[in-house]
Amino acid sequence: MPPTEQLEIETKYDVDDSVILPALHELPGVASVAQPVELDLEAVYYDTADLDLAANKVTLRRRTGGEDDGWHVKFPVSSGERLEVHYPLGRSVRSVPIAIVRTVRVHVRDHALVPVVTLQTRRIVHRLLDADGAVLAEVADDNVTATVGDGEPESWREWEVELVGGDKLLLEDAGELLKSAGARPAGGPSKLARALGNRVPSSVDWTLPKKPRTSDLFRAYAGAQVQAIRERDPEVRRDVPDSIHKFRVATRRLRSALATYRPVIDRSVGDEIRAELKWLAGELGVARDAEVQREHFAAEVAEQPVELVMGRVAGRIDDHLRRVYKDGRAGALAALESERYFRLLDTLDELIAKPPVTGDDRKASKQIGELLDHDRKRMRKAVKRSQAAETVAEQDHELHEVRKAAKRLRYAAESAVPVLGEEASALAARAEEVQEILGEHQDSVVSRDLLHQLALEVFADGGNPFTFGRLHATEEARGNTSRESFYKLWPTLKF
Repeated sequence: MPPTEQLEIETKYDVDDSVILPALHELPGVASVAQPVELDLEAVYYDTADLDLAANKVTLRRRTGGEDDGWHVKFPVSSGERLEVHYPLGRSVRSVPIAIVRTVRVHVRDHALVPVVTLQTRRIVHRLLDADGAVLAEVADDNVTATVGDGEPESWREWEVELVGGDKLLLEDAGELLKSAGARPAGGPSKLARALGNRVPSSVDWTLPKKPRTSDLFRAYAGAQVQAIRERDPEVRRDVPDSIHKFRVATRRLRSALATYRPVIDRSVGDEIRAELKWLAGELGVARDAEVQREHFAAEVAEQPVELVMGRVAGRIDDHLRRVYKDGRAGALAALESERYFRLLDTLDELIAKPPVTGDDRKASKQIGELLDHDRKRMRKAVKRSQAAETVAEQDHELHEVRKAAKRLRYAAESAVPVLGEEASALAARAEEVQEILGEHQDSVVSRDLLHQLALEVFADGGNPFTFGRLHATEEARGNTSRESFYKLWPTLKF
């Protein structure tokens, strides 16, 4: 049975044993309250010895005794909201199944997961119903006993309101009603957090200074990309749509920042990390590129006149790209399970916690312009090389270099927004325009190579490659159009 996912929206309240639950049917929109259901729950929470999951506000538990027995992994989404991934209970009792371990690898890496807290909860559930009998929310009255390792048990009572079909206004109204009865907002975000208390490692609470140095800009921008990697990793493993693309973009942004900020970030350290990020992006890229091409060719073949489609063209292209995607995804998942990846994550943690700053670090307002000028010049030189190319193949290569230079300039400008404001935003937008136009050009180059390969295979099999040639011509026209658009646009852009 595959895992299921749901967005958990709830609020928690501390309450004394003597407090009586108020009349829930008086809440706006609540027509009635179902007969209460009593449950005896046991939840065993797993983490590393250093509590890496708790430090990242991720929980992993094995729960029994309720209506949703199984393994639960919860990821933070926003204040009061968490994504819960529910796996079947299975046979494993003492160790976490490997499929579940993988969902939290980005935090635990190759460290062992061990039981850290056991919660025994006597729960009384009150379901709030609308006029049609649909469940709007559940109010749980919990008596909890928590045991941390071999320590002494700790007990408390809490109320929990979780939305089901209702809206957040109901959540607010319920909160006011419960507080009027004597409840208090919970001291922690979860039962686990309360049980662990101050055992959880405190995270580095760093914010960008009002008058940052250049290294501060790097730290803020690079830190956002590392956080994106942490968030995208579990999504890639669960095959969430567009997750590979977002993951790869984060690695590219970080790699680009390490190049742009070389004057203030130790180059030897940065270049070593850039090499590892390039490896990781390459492992992710195979599946992503196949995914994009599948969508593109499905539409392009569908636009062809029926009488000009000779043979099983769409099916052949799709079959090929499906295989590439499958193999590419397998390769990406293998990379995410490798020691090389785990050590890269360790290195990125260290990079953000303590950037290797060189002696040329100055006030960002005085220095960031120099870094942007360097990336501007890099792009202008690439454009000149493309204009001087003697063959179409050489020009295609140089235009790809222009696109990469435009991306670096775009990302550099994005990182400078806290200091330069609208000026940096406008620069990033212009660079993105170049990137988008030349992205079309590069896609056409890659598509032509694929079509040529498939045409040769069809011909060798005795088939008719006519339509593949027609599609090749269409891609060639797309490339020519984007090339012409770029050279027409370039003189109008202020770099």
